[in-house]
Amino acid sequence: MVVVSEPSSSGRSAAIAAAIILGGTGLVFYFMPAMMMALSEISPWLSYALAIAFVLAFFAVFWLRSKRQSRDSDANE
Repeated sequence: MVVVSEPSSSGRSAAIAAAIILGGTGLVFYFMPAMMMALSEISPWLSYALAIAFVLAFFAVFWLRSKRQSRDSDANE
């Protein structure tokens, strides 16, 4: 007999946070070409910097989240 338990609130919280992060990132990347074209009229290097900053920010959010989760798991032990 298989007993299915309620999903843990931490797992659900992580899924919601990941969905919000990915949704926000998707929205930013959807508008990125228009932002880059507008900035390239000022300076092409400025549009390159915007693209690099957004890509690095995407990975930084997940890196910071993993650091926090590891800190929280260390505190619970």
